[in-house]
Amino acid sequence: MTTGFYWDERCFWFSGGNYAFTQPVGGLVQPLAAGGIPESPETKRRLKNLMDVTGLMGSLACNTADEASTQALLRVHTRNYLTAFEEASKGSGGELGLRVPFGQGGYQQATLSTGLACRAVADVMSGRITQAYALSRPPGHHCLPDFPNGFCLLANIAVAVQAARAKQPDLKIAVLDWDVHHGNGTEAIFLDDPATLTISIHQEHNYPLDTGGTEVQGADKSNINLPLPPGAGHDSYLRVIENIVQPALNQFKPDLIVVACGYDAAAIDPLSRMMATAKTFAAMTTAIKHTATALCDGRLVLVHEGGYSEVYVPFCGHATIAALAESSIVAPDPFADTFAQRQPTERFQSFLDGWVDDLAQFHAS
Repeated sequence: MTTGFYWDERCFWFSGGNYAFTQPVGGLVQPLAAGGIPESPETKRRLKNLMDVTGLMGSLACNTADEASTQALLRVHTRNYLTAFEEASKGSGGELGLRVPFGQGGYQQATLSTGLACRAVADVMSGRITQAYALSRPPGHHCLPDFPNGFCLLANIAVAVQAARAKQPDLKIAVLDWDVHHGNGTEAIFLDDPATLTISIHQEHNYPLDTGGTEVQGADKSNINLPLPPGAGHDSYLRVIENIVQPALNQFKPDLIVVACGYDAAAIDPLSRMMATAKTFAAMTTAIKHTATALCDGRLVLVHEGGYSEVYVPFCGHATIAALAESSIVAPDPFADTFAQRQPTERFQSFLDGWVDDLAQFHAS
């Protein structure tokens, strides 16, 4: 069993403009102290650095990729959008959508990010490797065919899915999104496609504010939205996986499972309030890996999405990738005891269990 890891230093060089959290800098909104933006290269670079230091990188099949081709991108995105993006990228950059600024060369960096996801999926589908992790940046799950959104300029996973389908048209593919924000772009692209099951676990009314409701179910109920209240914590995420996600995957029987793997549900992320931990992400990865083994010969690809704590994303990512590779190499979570004490109380957990059970009943009906 081989686990592939796909990354490229050039993706770390993507410039996302001057934003403080999700607000443009200006007026009374001052720049961040370090001069950065939430969608910073540091979370990804520090994850890679931690894996180098612990030796986990040495147990993976490491690869880069070519930029996604125009042909591949056009299966999802409009030509007018790609042309506008590419032309602006040749100059000083700009902003074509909502909260998605980019600098010079942003088009090439974004197509490389998409290319990493495409190659990871292609290598898993060819049998070259069993499962894969793509350290894609910029992320993709908010991007629509003609409108970038929420730090996302190209729909990385959707392009990779359609590239796989260009070779095997009858593929059934499930996309599980556990980024803390609703995967509105992936949902919109595949909403009318019963051959693609899309599942999004997200903090209710975080981002975007107008999407992510349970009532949006798509063709043949192939879209499942699972909004959770702030503070849901470790046990709630695992309850969702066990009681809703795994039964839905078992019923759908995909040929491939792709995970939009964001770490912004983590306890100290600046853009969420969900209280997940490195242990949470590792446990979810293990559970979905078992499901993939049972349903589709282990074919599983994780594509990096959000996660904005420079301190904690490396530990969450390391735990996830070690679980994916079934590696004994660990990076002990220095925050584990603190975050364990901050998990929901018994009274709140009872409320959360009822919330998850209501979601399960809704989607089972």
